[in-house]
Amino acid sequence: MPQSSPQSKVISCPLPKTSTLWQRVQPQDFIDGYAVESALSPREAMEIGLTMPGWASALLALRNRLVAPLGLKTEATDTGEGAIFPVTHEDESEIILGTDDSHLDFRICIRREAGRIHMATWVHRNNLLGRAYLVAVMPFHILIVRDSMRRIARASAPLAPVS
Repeated sequence: MPQSSPQSKVISCPLPKTSTLWQRVQPQDFIDGYAVESALSPREAMEIGLTMPGWASALLALRNRLVAPLGLKTEATDTGEGAIFPVTHEDESEIILGTDDSHLDFRICIRREAGRIHMATWVHRNNLLGRAYLVAVMPFHILIVRDSMRRIARASAPLAPVS
């Protein structure tokens, strides 16, 4: 079994207070935060972290089938205009993407600071459906985000010398 290097360790920690995302956060909103050591840019980290492995894509496809009758957004095309997760802010240190929907507003923030890539998800629940939805997806959210962060860490890790 491969050993985990210090660079691949995903830690749970708050999003740095320097993030633009904090301007949205209100009392009672959900916000989580994870970080890994990385020299990647926020855009590079986003491209790696948001490329879903097969099992996560299957979960998202199931989610889309289940929520379509409720009128929730279901089509993920890209991160451009009209996408389910459009980029709402980008500068050299962070990229924020997400959308507002009838049940909740959410953003994913990927920030590079102090030699780490931070990823946070912010959710503002708009109604009872938003509250129930967040409770239902939380276990899967944690699995997907931690897996994304491990992939970002692996992409950042120096290659082991060949003997």
